[in-house]
Amino acid sequence: MPLIRVDMIKGKSREYKKTVLDSIHESLLETLRIEDWDRFQRIVEIDKEDFEKPDGKTDDFMIIEITLFPGRTKEQKKAAIEKITASLSEKLSILATDIFIVIHEPANENWGLAGKQRE
Repeated sequence: MPLIRVDMIKGKSREYKKTVLDSIHESLLETLRIEDWDRFQRIVEIDKEDFEKPDGKTDDFMIIEITLFPGRTKEQKKAAIEKITASLSEKLSILATDIFIVIHEPANENWGLAGKQRE
C-alpha cells in the first residue's frame, strides 16, 4: 500500500498534475508490482515564495514521498526511483535534477487500517 505525496510549486495545470500522478502509479505497478486499485496519492501545491529549493532547481522541482509497507528490496526501490524519474522526464520534460524522491518504510505496528493496527 503505497502512500504518495508530491510537493510542487503551485500553478501547474490539471493535466500536468494528473500526468505526474499517473506516471508515479504506472512506475510502481511495474517496479513494485502493486495492485492497480492501490492508489493513495495526493499533490500538495505550495506558493512559490513558500517553497525553498537549492540554487539551480527550476520551478518544476518536486519532492515525491513514497510511504510503503516494509519489505521491498534495495533493487526494487532503486528501480522505482529510476522509473519514476524517467517517466516524468519523458512525459513532462522535467529534468532529473528537479525530481527528489524519498521512500519511507514505517514498521507494520505504525500502520492503522480500518481502525486496526497492522501486524
